Amino acid sequence: MARLIFKAMDRDKNQILRDIYNRLFECYGPQHWWPAESPFEVMVGAVLTQSAAWTNVEKAILNLKQAGVLTPAAIRKVTPEELAGLIHACGYYNVKARKLKALSEWFGQRFQDNLAALKKTETALLRRELLEVYGVGEETADSILLYACEKPIFVIDAYTRRIVDRLGFNIQGGRYTDYQRFFMDNLPSDIQLYNEYHALLVVLGKSQCRTRPLCEKCGISLICRKNALIV
Repeated sequence: MARLIFKAMDRDKNQILRDIYNRLFECYGPQHWWPAESPFEVMVGAVLTQSAAWTNVEKAILNLKQAGVLTPAAIRKVTPEELAGLIHACGYYNVKARKLKALSEWFGQRFQDNLAALKKTETALLRRELLEVYGVGEETADSILLYACEKPIFVIDAYTRRIVDRLGFNIQGGRYTDYQRFFMDNLPSDIQLYNEYHALLVVLGKSQCRTRPLCEKCGISLICRKNALIV
């Protein structure tokens, strides 16, 4: 059964991607992602989650809230040492403190901390500007664009790459933009769809499609090339 579906992938990637989404949604339900109280909190979380478990990011964000430092102005004002201490839980805290400082400085200088102005900026331009900020790579920039600015852009992370590769899609080039183009070329440009799809891939990657996968518990095992090859 799985091998027949693989032949169909080349003919209709859109249909296969929709099938994967429907199966994941049925398994896990809505993820309500990104869990944050404000767009700026999303921006901060996008930096803190780099090489960190989300549970540790939540601890760091709670510390920032309790200290009254979860605003761009407050982050600019607090010393790097104080900021690093508040985000200690999420690891690489000295470097991440510098990154948060740089992001907050850019936000203040470019948009005067105005979220409405940030959201109104054209997506490609805003992405280019974000990538020029210290510590903001493609995944972080796209997380900010999708989850904080509500721009239709698909976020690619390590979980997504692993799942796509195991499913048997042949992503030419293997770069971040190649994986992103694969989703955006074969799905409608829909913010909510991109939001939910990425979140579902993350939960699949954490729960079943691990480095050592738990294929017998996976909701999309029947259309997975790895599963077909090991049975």
